[in-house]
Amino acid sequence: MKQSRGNFSGRLGLILASAGSAVGLGNLWRFPTECGQNGGSAFLIIYLLCVVLFGLPVMVSEFMIGRSARASVGHAYTILSPGTHWKWLGRLQVLTPLIILCFYNVVAGWTLWYTGAAAIDYFPALAATGQEGVFTHFFDGFINSWWQQILCLVIFSLMTHVVIVQGVSKGIERASKLLMPGLFVLLLVLVGCAMFMPGTADGLAFLFNPDFSKINSGVVLSAMGQAFFSLSIGMGILTTYASYFRDDADLGKSALSVCVIDTFVALLCGMFIFPTVFTAGIEPTAGPSLLFETLPSVFQQAFGGTHILSYIMSLSFFVLLVLATLTSAISVHEAITSYVSEAFHLSRKQAARIVTSITTFFGVFCALSLGSQHEWLIWGGRAMFDWFDYITAKWMLPIAGFFISLYAGWWLSKRVWWTQMTNAGTRRFPFFTLFFFMVRWVCPIGILLIFINELGIW
Repeated sequence: MKQSRGNFSGRLGLILASAGSAVGLGNLWRFPTECGQNGGSAFLIIYLLCVVLFGLPVMVSEFMIGRSARASVGHAYTILSPGTHWKWLGRLQVLTPLIILCFYNVVAGWTLWYTGAAAIDYFPALAATGQEGVFTHFFDGFINSWWQQILCLVIFSLMTHVVIVQGVSKGIERASKLLMPGLFVLLLVLVGCAMFMPGTADGLAFLFNPDFSKINSGVVLSAMGQAFFSLSIGMGILTTYASYFRDDADLGKSALSVCVIDTFVALLCGMFIFPTVFTAGIEPTAGPSLLFETLPSVFQQAFGGTHILSYIMSLSFFVLLVLATLTSAISVHEAITSYVSEAFHLSRKQAARIVTSITTFFGVFCALSLGSQHEWLIWGGRAMFDWFDYITAKWMLPIAGFFISLYAGWWLSKRVWWTQMTNAGTRRFPFFTLFFFMVRWVCPIGILLIFINELGIW
């Protein structure tokens, strides 16, 4: 028996919801990290090209696959299994976001804890101690406190759960319309403040002045990897959301809008973070520790002369992190909940409870694995948290993205492409031939190169 599916009420809702899945820690953390470690503007140029040449065609493919199965159930599972050959790929697109959400909720919990610390103005007190590495000690103390991590993890999981059980239009779309504008406003305020810092000129030069001598094969492959990671390709999210699109939705324009929003947010993050770190004399190559160990210290150094400004900037930034992680977590949760609900004929609330319980349960062990007192959760030199990250980022996502492009480019007929991209001839899609060529040839090769690079084969 087929179940009725929810719909986004309009184009704005579907774009903001889809953009919400893309805008997350990939923009606020991974993009500045990759940019800082790969030559700044040199990386930026290649990244923009990869979004256009690889990210956009694959996103259009996932949108097309998702909406083409509106009459079916089980979203990615059913969409990718017209015969038995592709069932494993559908299951992979359900398992991947499930594993991701387990450890993603842990990091999301960190944003809640740091937002609370910023709200009570705790960071100036830490800076006032004058101890070297005090913010690193603060972070280490937090991840070694089992109750603090679990408390934040559970709270964030429940926040996501509340949105999901409300459904597509009343939950996901309404939350996206509220959270995404708030995210943009906060980010614009932070960028505006950053433009008046002493290190603004150096930060913007690092981000925008190209140094083509920095471009090599490693930078190109890193940029392609960041494009796919940031746009949520290969997770089953885009196919699930596309199955909620109305029949008159313009898939090409919707995908383009999402790519533009996601890239714009990434650029704004760079325009805020790099002037800030240059002002404080911090190396832009600080890496993953930038958000939780470096930036709290940077805020105190860059704005320490004006306490109220330091407070506002610090609190605004960590609130921004919470909003970004929440929009992404909602989309990941929905991809799994939709499948569980439809494949096992459960209500949305029942399915959401199952997904929330499973991801929270394993999330607890991911959180505990980072502490120094739980060596039983460390295997082969990696904590459980790191294993979940490694398996999904370096194996499952590239494999799913590769076979999605093969499925769309070689298994689906041009007739299906034409029907979905032109809404059965009611809309023009002038780049049809180019997109089809990109998905069939260029994208699989690009994703395969990313996969090889991530494994360190060359």
